[in-house]
Amino acid sequence: MQVDDTDRRILRQVQADPEAPASELAERAGVTPATFARRLERMREGGVVKAIREQVDWRALGYEVEVSLRVTLDKTEPRAFDEFIIAARAVPEVISIGTFLGRVDARLLVIARDMSDYQRIYREYILSLPHMTDIEALMQVATIKDAQSVPL
Repeated sequence: MQVDDTDRRILRQVQADPEAPASELAERAGVTPATFARRLERMREGGVVKAIREQVDWRALGYEVEVSLRVTLDKTEPRAFDEFIIAARAVPEVISIGTFLGRVDARLLVIARDMSDYQRIYREYILSLPHMTDIEALMQVATIKDAQSVPL
């Protein structure tokens, strides 16, 4: 789908303040509310805008530890990726799963309330995930940038 400068202005406003009233976002984008609504709907239908949703701050819920796990899988097993992903999705504390080409096959982002909770999750759930041949844990110390928006 093609987006023009007007669409980009609308997207910048939606990304900057998704909770603002549509009329306010339209004004900031320099379009009428009707134009704003019509173009935003067209971009939703075209797949440019997937959803505007609430984001839960898991730290505010008491999760203080974030660990990124780099996983290498047994590539001799034809169903290794599929079975690993199915099992990893079942772990509630795994909040993100990504797969890669290269030395590392998957990355899991795991949250825990504290280090003893992480140790429990690691021993009970992570170590039992199928087809892992290597795992490396990287503990998150600080988030420097976490942009959910794209440059427009």
